[in-house]
Amino acid sequence: MTEKEQMILDLIRKNPYVSQQELAELLGLSRPSIANIISGLIRKGSILGRAYILSESQHVICIGGANIDRKFHIKEKAQLGTSNPIFSTQNAGGVARNIAENLGRLGMEVSLISTSGSDKDWSFIEESSALYMNLETVTQFPEKSTGSYSAVLDTSGELVIALADMEVYEAITPELLLKHDLLLSRSKCIMVDLNCPKESIQFLCHFAKSHDLPIVIVPVSAPKMKRLPDDLNGVTWLITNRDETETYFNIEIRNEEDWKNALEKWLSLGITNVVITNGKKGSMIGNKEEGIFHIPSIETKEIIDVTGAGDAFSSAVIYSWLEGKSLIEIAKAGNINASKTLQSPYTVRQDLSAEKLQKDMEEIS
Repeated sequence: MTEKEQMILDLIRKNPYVSQQELAELLGLSRPSIANIISGLIRKGSILGRAYILSESQHVICIGGANIDRKFHIKEKAQLGTSNPIFSTQNAGGVARNIAENLGRLGMEVSLISTSGSDKDWSFIEESSALYMNLETVTQFPEKSTGSYSAVLDTSGELVIALADMEVYEAITPELLLKHDLLLSRSKCIMVDLNCPKESIQFLCHFAKSHDLPIVIVPVSAPKMKRLPDDLNGVTWLITNRDETETYFNIEIRNEEDWKNALEKWLSLGITNVVITNGKKGSMIGNKEEGIFHIPSIETKEIIDVTGAGDAFSSAVIYSWLEGKSLIEIAKAGNINASKTLQSPYTVRQDLSAEKLQKDMEEIS
């Protein structure tokens, strides 16, 4: 055991309800560093209780996918039915995990509720994520494989085909979520992605409503739109894209008027705030109080990788809303974070911080 680990253990022994922020201030370390050391102590079995987690400031709870992102970059023009020369990369991914890391880098307290295998893929994800979020709320199933997303990208970084093994998330059941009811009830905000079963998302919507908590739903793909709850009344935010919206309503968005009408359809279902992104055409954001606004996208001259851009957008929307920004500022923050992520080889851009996002915003204003 290191000296820092022993010091943290001694402080927790004296006060089991001490927060990670208090530990950071006492030891002159950053809160993410404290979180990483505590995660190591829990893995070693030196800490068994979780009182200190429950006593911390309100967390944003991200629920859903935490998987390995494998990206295969084709070096030349893609050809089907034959072998294509590539180079490959691997990162921690998953919609909920990506959003959790973005929010953690932005300085928010975040806990991730997810499921995984007990394998090397999860060890990789854990090592990549522990600095930015609490992972003690992830349940491991030794008989299952950690989720994975394998994307084939062309020379311009555009997606050719993707393969998703998300079976492990079927274990995010209402019964599993109830084990975290105290943490959920004390949360600042609940964010859930559609990797979770429909009954679990419906449970969370009911839980949020009964505890007067904000809830954000972030779809994963058009095929998973059928997992949206039957009753969306009271959902605080839906952050979706054109394809997902077209699939849900069985419509075609051909122009700006169709786009606005689609957003109004979502609002009519009782959702408080809605965003529909539309690639290079930007985003449409609105609610019944402030109205509906079209925010143009930011021109991105060099796209390195599209993976994670949507999650970067969603994260900046959640962060800016929790910071009390206007709808227009919220959408602009989403656009800029997505644009910067497109220019990064990483699923979550490595230079992200609250100060950096603020500077990025000032540069485009």
